[in-house]
Amino acid sequence: MSSIKKFVSDTVIYGFTTIVSRMLGFLMTPIYLDKFKNAGVYGVYSNFYAWVSILNALLAFGMETTFFRYLQKVEEKDKRKVYNNSFVVTLLTSSLLLLTVFLFTRPLATWFADGDPIDDYVKYIKYFALILVADALAVVPFAMLRAHGRPIRYSYLKFINIFITVFANLFFIVFLPSWVHTSPFWARFAEGWFIEGWLGYVFISNLLASSVTLLLLLPEILTFRLRIDKALMTSMLRYSFPILVANISFIINENLDKMFFPKLLPGDQGKIELGIYGAVAKIAVFLNLFVTAFRLGAEPFFFSYAKQEDAPRTYARIMEYFVLLMVLVMVGMTVNLDWLKYFIKGNEADPGVYWSGLKVVPVILFNYVLLGIYMNLSVWYKLTDQTQYGLYISGIGALLTIVLNVLLIPRYSYVGAVASTSIVYLVMVGLSAFWGQKYYPIPYRFLKIGSYLVGGLAVSLVSFFVFDSNFWIGNFLLLALCIIILFAERKFIRTFLVKKGK
Repeated sequence: MSSIKKFVSDTVIYGFTTIVSRMLGFLMTPIYLDKFKNAGVYGVYSNFYAWVSILNALLAFGMETTFFRYLQKVEEKDKRKVYNNSFVVTLLTSSLLLLTVFLFTRPLATWFADGDPIDDYVKYIKYFALILVADALAVVPFAMLRAHGRPIRYSYLKFINIFITVFANLFFIVFLPSWVHTSPFWARFAEGWFIEGWLGYVFISNLLASSVTLLLLLPEILTFRLRIDKALMTSMLRYSFPILVANISFIINENLDKMFFPKLLPGDQGKIELGIYGAVAKIAVFLNLFVTAFRLGAEPFFFSYAKQEDAPRTYARIMEYFVLLMVLVMVGMTVNLDWLKYFIKGNEADPGVYWSGLKVVPVILFNYVLLGIYMNLSVWYKLTDQTQYGLYISGIGALLTIVLNVLLIPRYSYVGAVASTSIVYLVMVGLSAFWGQKYYPIPYRFLKIGSYLVGGLAVSLVSFFVFDSNFWIGNFLLLALCIIILFAERKFIRTFLVKKGK
């Protein structure tokens, strides 16, 4: 029990800032939807941030996971070499990306613009190149703070990033447009450069926050030395390369639909449909927060706890509690969609433009539960140094994603995209469970986990499609589910309370 409490503690400490960050991003969404001219503009926003996710993984080169793994493998005297090697890799990948983007800015802008005027896209691409570099160079310093057990500094820097992002967004998108019309001073200040409702200000805000965060990480960065231990680097790259490919493949599974949506469903209607999809997906961000927080706490914990005799049983218990919590959040959000939908209200001209996409939210939430289960299952190939299996699983998922997106998006729009993700995640979970039990058996109670999944999904779908998101009926179903779970878990709850009392 103490091991699980330690895991929960790590997850809360390092996941809290991530939750707050994503929550504020969610709360900014209504402002974006109100201030942008139409759903197509939000479609451009969603498309760019989908590309950022895959490029972030490419620049990090799997070094975060590799960093934690090798800190456990090497002698104390060699840990400094792990720090240096990890940072050098991200420095090299960042430099290469920056050079490539600035050499080919206009061709890239032409490809992204897809027939629109490219001047704005040229600026967007330059902003994002700088954002990506700043974020990539911060990966290893942040990992080092977690490895050294410095949650206060970690959280402090994350909160500064959040504050700057939110303040800059509000300044450019809300405050300055109002002040320009009411104050001669601000009108003169904005003259000649300010464009009301311009999407680029969102990206500039992100760049400001990432740049300041990187500057504040200089004390950590300056401790690194640009020295490479060749033997250790070879071993680290051999470990990290499959993780890199697996991460990229995994992000393709999660974001390829948004990345290539404008190509698979071209024209203004495609951008509008992507805008609707991107907006309704924001509602599911609450569940994604828990998945992200879980990953931040789980990775260091799983590696540090692996040598304990009861490690497999502990991992199995964590899986059960995780699925239980995720299912309750999934159902809780689905039965309350009738009021949550107002977070994605459009502008005054068309307030309900995004609500047509609400029908896919229960399935998006279910997909995040599957994503969390896969992250849980993936512990086996990281602990056994068989990271090639992560590559195999994610590679199969990526190929399946490409095929399903090409087949389904042109025909069913974002409904096809969500269905593709569900199929792919189910396949990946199945493959990881099969190979994991073969090479690193963990006593998961799959029947129990599956019953929670099926039961939670059934309640969600019945609430939305049968009872039309009725608030009272939906929450009654949620209460009934909670009572059933409390009864089923009464033995664990009793044991937990007794140990806590002692």
